[in-house]
Amino acid sequence: MIESRHNTHSVKVGNITMGGGSPVVVQSMTDTDTADINRTVDQIKLLTDAGSEIVRVTVNTEEAAAAVPKIYEILQKQGYNTPIVGDFHYNGHMLLEKYQGCAETLAKYRINPGNVGFGNKKDDRFNSMIDVAIRHNKPVRIGVNWGSLDKELATRLMDENSKAERPKSSEEILHEALVLSSLTSANAAVARGLGEDKIVISCKVSRVQDLVSVYNMLAQRCNYALHLGLTEAGMGSKGIVASSIAMGILLQNGIGDTIRTSLTPEPGASRDKEVIVSQQILQAIGVRNFTPEVTSCPGCGRTTSTFFRELTDDVDGFLRKKMSEWAVSYKGVEQMKVAVMGCIVNGPGESKHANIGISLPGTGETPSAPVFMDGEKVTTLHGEGISQQFKDMIEQYVHRTYTRHEDVITSGQ
Repeated sequence: MIESRHNTHSVKVGNITMGGGSPVVVQSMTDTDTADINRTVDQIKLLTDAGSEIVRVTVNTEEAAAAVPKIYEILQKQGYNTPIVGDFHYNGHMLLEKYQGCAETLAKYRINPGNVGFGNKKDDRFNSMIDVAIRHNKPVRIGVNWGSLDKELATRLMDENSKAERPKSSEEILHEALVLSSLTSANAAVARGLGEDKIVISCKVSRVQDLVSVYNMLAQRCNYALHLGLTEAGMGSKGIVASSIAMGILLQNGIGDTIRTSLTPEPGASRDKEVIVSQQILQAIGVRNFTPEVTSCPGCGRTTSTFFRELTDDVDGFLRKKMSEWAVSYKGVEQMKVAVMGCIVNGPGESKHANIGISLPGTGETPSAPVFMDGEKVTTLHGEGISQQFKDMIEQYVHRTYTRHEDVITSGQ
């Protein structure tokens, strides 16, 4: 059983609560030019439909800042209430002051201390952004990134370390610089008047062990809500594996209140893959359930037919598509377990462990597919229509097994 972090401040971001024992929140980010209103709206809808609960957009120009209220208005009219976070670098102080509609519309501001400015300008610009957040009652993410770390702070720590009797490694100094930069900025925001329940911290790195070390330090040294994620995680399996391991370790230890999987999209791939991976990470370690889980075998010499692979993909897509409807209608359906197995060796056993499972015939075996529900064999499917028959049985199982939401409401009155 994974325990949540103790004493973490809860932070309200639009209609979403993170931290303070609330479920871990899935976030994502658009890669459109925010000034392109229609494309940005479409991508926010894509990410939201995939399950992103908060979406971040780049606000780097006056045109982007001016577009934010229009984007939000269109989304509202189309039934999307997704909190939008503004990502600011270099000129955020100017944009937030000049474009009050943007400042008011955004559900949260992301500030990178390493990109606010230098010398006296740094403090003035940072304070200006915090003042806007206080004025509009908005939370702020202090987002430190090792690719844009505060150079003055890093240089000072390196110089101090070189004079120490027992110098630390450069990695240890880097970790300390990341943590110190985020905490110094967060504490400065509090001193300025921003509530601790308005602050989220992130320290983004691109290596697994660095992320684990940095967030363990943060969890020990503060009670601010924490946003997890590798930065520049990579493309494909590399990015998925690295993000899963890093965030999985931390989440398993109760560290993290919100996550993003920062994948580089493969050519032609949908932007929403990062959302699905984040959900799968949380579901795999038992933190949250989003969609029924499909157990399927990898295939072997007994399953040379591609049919069980096609059926697995078909069932998985069917479940994800139906969840938008089922989640509204049926309580607990996201915890359903479905098995699609390829032959008789493990097929019946795995199918019996699932809520509903099918065991397909292996190569050379009798062309029949027994179906099990809650451990009991209920029928055997034959012929060309097995896929549709099995999906129909899943839908019937859902209707019959899971409590309708209106029934829950009625019984509670």
